[in-house]
Amino acid sequence: MIEPPGIVLEGEARIGGLPLFATLRLELRAGQWTSLLGASGVGKTTLLRQIAGLETGATFLGTITTSDNASLAGRIAYMGQSDLLAPWLDVTGNVTLGARLRGAEPDHEKARDLIERVGLGNHARQRPHTLSGGQRQRASLARTLMEDRPVVLLDEPFSGLDARTRADIQEMAGDLLSGRTVLLVTHEPGEAARLSHHAFLMTSQGLSPLELPHSPPVRPVDEPATIAAQAQMYRRLRSAP
Repeated sequence: MIEPPGIVLEGEARIGGLPLFATLRLELRAGQWTSLLGASGVGKTTLLRQIAGLETGATFLGTITTSDNASLAGRIAYMGQSDLLAPWLDVTGNVTLGARLRGAEPDHEKARDLIERVGLGNHARQRPHTLSGGQRQRASLARTLMEDRPVVLLDEPFSGLDARTRADIQEMAGDLLSGRTVLLVTHEPGEAARLSHHAFLMTSQGLSPLELPHSPPVRPVDEPATIAAQAQMYRRLRSAP
């Protein structure tokens, strides 16, 4: 994997001339997880998609810079709330889809290893409709890892899972994405409390930091400090303008 960069986004976004979010500064530390929480509609996904270079429907007035002054093009992997698996392909076909779309020969040995690591070794030839929600997210995670990008953007990727599966996938993602520059957009304070090195609350007025335990992620779900951080985040979310 290429050395992950730090990223700084500074600016504001408007839709139809009206402000979506005020001028803010978001710093993603190199090789660490940063989580972004906030009410629906404040622009979290817009901000993430702006970093990804994807269409947002908004006008962004500002800058996105990297610690190595290099472009982010070709250095980002994206994983969204929907697994976006191709229904006509099996797990292996989905995991190797990126290479084939680029006209490259997939690294099948690497694909097999990743499929094993996410616990789908016995399901490599199954199509998405035969998999559970958790298995589909595991396949999506393997596809994200297959791209081997130093920057990973996660837009509520685990929100559709039951609590037990979500906890399992969180731990797996935290382990397999270690050392990458990760931005996680989530509505779940517990998720941010477990996975983040840094976390921010986003409102229409900008960003404010959220307190996290001193222990490194991934933190145990039942650790008192994790529970306390989660509760504090809930309070901040409920009192936010």
